[in-house]
Amino acid sequence: MAHIVVLGAGLGGTIMAYEMKEQLGRGDTLTVITKEPTYHFVPSNPWVAVNWRKQEDIEVDLAPIFAKKGINFKAVAARKLDPEARRIDLEDGSSVDYDYLIIATGPELAFDEIEGLGPQGHTQSVCHVEHAKVAGKAFEDFCKNPAPVVIGAVQGASCFGPAYEFMFIVETELRRRKIRDRVPMTFVTAEPYIGHLGLDGVGDTKGLLESEMRNHHIKWMTSSRVKKVEAGVMTVEEINEDGSVKATKELPFGFSMMLPPFRGVAAIRGIDGLTNPRGFVIVDKHQRNPKYPEIFAIGVCVAIPPMGPTPVPCGVPKTGFMIESMVT
Repeated sequence: MAHIVVLGAGLGGTIMAYEMKEQLGRGDTLTVITKEPTYHFVPSNPWVAVNWRKQEDIEVDLAPIFAKKGINFKAVAARKLDPEARRIDLEDGSSVDYDYLIIATGPELAFDEIEGLGPQGHTQSVCHVEHAKVAGKAFEDFCKNPAPVVIGAVQGASCFGPAYEFMFIVETELRRRKIRDRVPMTFVTAEPYIGHLGLDGVGDTKGLLESEMRNHHIKWMTSSRVKKVEAGVMTVEEINEDGSVKATKELPFGFSMMLPPFRGVAAIRGIDGLTNPRGFVIVDKHQRNPKYPEIFAIGVCVAIPPMGPTPVPCGVPKTGFMIESMVT
């Protein structure tokens, strides 16, 4: 009889719980631990940020769903994992022991690594539905007084697709409101070229995206490092192949959404043999940690090396399809 714990209930953790439930033997138990009682469909966040969707349209209350499946559920944030004791200490002072652990926490959003970045600073985010709601309010205010827009992904980001998607969503909404002609748009990215996506391109993504951006009159900056963000101004360094600074530019903006760097969550970060220096979980081809073979990991929390060197650090994205493949 084994107790299996899934830590995290986002896209990966929820799918993992469903799959694991079907594999349980007689007497085995399954518990899902997550910091929030609701699941929200992250890919729809960009729509919330321009008010094409509301928060309630993309959320599901997890407790009754897991109860129907016979899955134990604790909506309490993890404070620290103790892999030697096979125990997770929770923020409410309780703890949960496990025989097997599947880590599916997703990332921690490292806004603090760049001065002025993020919802607590001067840029918006679509990484969480609460961020997207704030962005939606900021976008409505912006549309009353149009100005330049800066959208993109900073150094250390590893999920570039949503930045491109949001750029085109914003461009479409500005045209619908008949104010696009009053809004210069710039895409700023750590990628060495447009359409790199952290994967050194996928098919002809470079040509396709560059063509569409030209057609929509969107300028871009690649191999760019955001130095700091102040109210209405983003300081961006363009980086040469050798890592030296080619130019420093100050970009004015009235609205900006920049995807942040990712790192592993605090509950698992800094555990020798479990995580890498950024706090992502080290796994083998079976999604299993070599040092702690009773621990597995799936999704964005997994350590995946970059495809190759780039002038500005670019992470490798873990798409929904990739996450599902890890699970199954």
